[in-house]
Amino acid sequence: MTDPPRPDPFPVTRLDSDAGALFVLQSKGEWWHAGFHLTTAIVGPTILTLPYAFRGLGWWLGFVCLTTMGLVTFYAYYLMSKVLDHCEKSGRRHIRFRELAADVLGSGWMFYVVIFIQTAINTGIGIGAILLAGQCLDIMYSSLYPQGTLKLYEFIAMVTAVMMVLSQLPSFHSLRHINFASLILSLGYTFLVVGACINLGLSKNAPKRDYSLEHSDSGKVFSAFTSISIIAAIFGNGILPEIQATLAPPATGKMLKGLLLCYSVIFFTFYSAAISGYWVFGNNSSSNILKNLMPDEGPTLAPIVVIGLAVIFVLLQLFAIGLVYSQVAYEIMEKKSADTTKGIFSRRNLVPRLILRTLYMAFCGFMAAMLPFFGDINAVVGAFGFIPLDFVLPMLLYNMTYKPTKRSFTYWINMTIMVVFTCAGLMGAFSSIRKLVLDANKFKLFSSEVVD
Repeated sequence: MTDPPRPDPFPVTRLDSDAGALFVLQSKGEWWHAGFHLTTAIVGPTILTLPYAFRGLGWWLGFVCLTTMGLVTFYAYYLMSKVLDHCEKSGRRHIRFRELAADVLGSGWMFYVVIFIQTAINTGIGIGAILLAGQCLDIMYSSLYPQGTLKLYEFIAMVTAVMMVLSQLPSFHSLRHINFASLILSLGYTFLVVGACINLGLSKNAPKRDYSLEHSDSGKVFSAFTSISIIAAIFGNGILPEIQATLAPPATGKMLKGLLLCYSVIFFTFYSAAISGYWVFGNNSSSNILKNLMPDEGPTLAPIVVIGLAVIFVLLQLFAIGLVYSQVAYEIMEKKSADTTKGIFSRRNLVPRLILRTLYMAFCGFMAAMLPFFGDINAVVGAFGFIPLDFVLPMLLYNMTYKPTKRSFTYWINMTIMVVFTCAGLMGAFSSIRKLVLDANKFKLFSSEVVD
């Protein structure tokens, strides 16, 4: 005898009075729009950190981890898309990660766990995007005016002001053209940086290459798990349900096409950046390979035009990334502050949106200026945020929804992924926090130096 159907804790009728759904997560997109959103959420300037991640793994393990993370995340996102499709066909359309987790797992506390992790991820990425954008402006300024007096936090303030204006775009769907430009920009700066690395590696000025790992066994282990956390953060997005929510229903099959578009870009950008950067700089790879191409002392190691264009492309894409990862915060704010009986551009809704989004961006900008240590934060975010949301929960949600038998291959591959990445997440959390502690003496509030 089958169990009676559970009542939906998030009935569809709620959307009529849900401003977060009606205004921010509008369901109007096509599959290629989802592909643009996914690409912006995953393929960002963090790919320039991949040679740094390889530094803690070496060639062989670096390739294995990069490929494994790619396959597992694609599989995980596909499973989550299937769970969302299943719920939609059952009359329970979920447009938020937290609601999906709470409904499928039948536990109210999961709602708050997911919203906490998502908020931490999204705010952390918002802070990181502003910090890196400020650093891009600082690089250009320092190149043009070596004796200039402007500090990093002043450039961060400029970026924050621009983000305050862009944040007023009302919905996730309204970012589709910006995110298409973001996809082109990611291909552009990857091509420029990879070309610069290959040209340097084949030139007579090529730096000496050392691919050795740390000498102590404990150091190797900690560095490896920190690198795994960084790669997890680079592949993660943590907002797939919200991206799928932007698709015009029915969404069945559309997200798979979007994923294929996104991972086509990932294949080209991730591998080329990791291979070329680590090949040239080895264990001297910085947390941003552009810093290797522009050393503090001596001439630049690539044509200034190439580096300048790459920095401009990165800067422009960072605005798109900051906007994408702010959408969850905006829909939470507007769900509480907006009135669905009024128009999206009515004064009643426009004024709270202007105030709340401006304050949110001001907070992210202030934190970026105060705590400039992006490389270490990237590893912590990967361990605590992306690994649970992107490597564990999708498999659990699939097993709970479709209930594959315990003798099936699907059940065991899902269980294996959950166990392996839970352990990797715990080790990564420990090692990334350890690195934060070791680097603590380098941290200075409102510093102009970004700690690797």
